[in-house]
Amino acid sequence: MIIFKRLRVSIVMSLVLMSGLPVGAQTRAVALTFDDLPVADTKDPTEALFVNRALLNALKKHHAPAIGFVNEKTVEELGSENGKRILQHWVRDGFDLGNHTFSHADLNNITFEQFKQEVARGEDSFRPMLAEVGRTPRFLRFPFNHTGDTKEKHDSVAAFLKQRGYQVAACTIDNEDYLFNASYIQMLAKKDDAQAVKLRAEYLAYTAVEIDYYASLHKQIFGREIPQVMVLHANRLNADVLDEILSLFEEKKYRFVSLEAAQSDPAYRVPDTFVTKFGPMWGYRWAKELGIEVDGSLESEPPAWIAQYGKEPVKR
Repeated sequence: MIIFKRLRVSIVMSLVLMSGLPVGAQTRAVALTFDDLPVADTKDPTEALFVNRALLNALKKHHAPAIGFVNEKTVEELGSENGKRILQHWVRDGFDLGNHTFSHADLNNITFEQFKQEVARGEDSFRPMLAEVGRTPRFLRFPFNHTGDTKEKHDSVAAFLKQRGYQVAACTIDNEDYLFNASYIQMLAKKDDAQAVKLRAEYLAYTAVEIDYYASLHKQIFGREIPQVMVLHANRLNADVLDEILSLFEEKKYRFVSLEAAQSDPAYRVPDTFVTKFGPMWGYRWAKELGIEVDGSLESEPPAWIAQYGKEPVKR
C-alpha cells in the first residue's frame, strides 16, 4: 500500500513538474473566492447589500471572475428574501456560487451523517438560482478548512462529495482578513477614522507579503509557480479595499481566472490523503503529501496591535 501511494505521488509529481511553460515564461494566475455569503459580519440587510455591491463592483471593474461560498443559515437570518436577493446579484452578474454548508459547522465537531445534512441543506437557495442559468453546484469549501480529523471521516466525506458532484475548493493564499475585519468593525462603530485608515494600510501590506510568501512556498514544492486560489470573506473590510487588493495582484502580474481554471493545474491533482484536525493552506498539505520539508515559521503574522484593538483595559 505504501509503495502504491509513493508511485501514485511520483506520477502526479512528474506531471506537475513537466506541465506548462518554463517558469520564466509563465503567466501568474489567481482565482478569487469569497467565503460566508451572503455576508460574514452583520445581520443588517442594508449593510449586507452594501458589502456585496462593493465586492461585485470591484470584481467587475477588474474583469475578475469569482465564486462565493454560501452559508444557507445566513440567508435565512438576513430574511430569506434579502439573502436570496444578494445571491441573485452574484448569479445575474455572471459570478459563481458554491456550498459552504448550511451553518458553517465544524467537521471536527459533527458526525459524517450530520455533515451530509449540512451539505444538502446548504444548497437550498443557490442550487435553484444556478439552475436558472443552466449551471449546477460544483465546488464546496470546508468551514475552517477542516477536511476530516480522522481517516474514516475524511475518506467518507471525500467519497460523499464526489458522489454528489462536488470538487473541494482548495485555498492557497490566506491573509487572515477575518482577524483584521473584527477590529475594523469596532473602529467603524467608534468612528475611529485614524485607526481605520492605519488598519487598511496594514491589511494591504500584509496581503502583499502573503501573496509573495505563498508564491515562494509553491515554487519550493513544485519547482514552479502555480495558479493561486485566494480565500477572502464577504465582509466590510474587503468591501472597502477589494479594488486595491485586485490592483495589488495586477501590479504583481497576476491575471484573474475562474476557480475551475486554477484547479485544472496538475498541482491540484496531488492525492488528498492528509488527515488533520487543523485547517492549513493547501501548500502545507501538498508538502506533507509529497514528503517535502517546508518551514511554516517563515510565514509572517499580522501586526499584534490589530488583534489587540479594543481589548485594552479601560483607564480610570
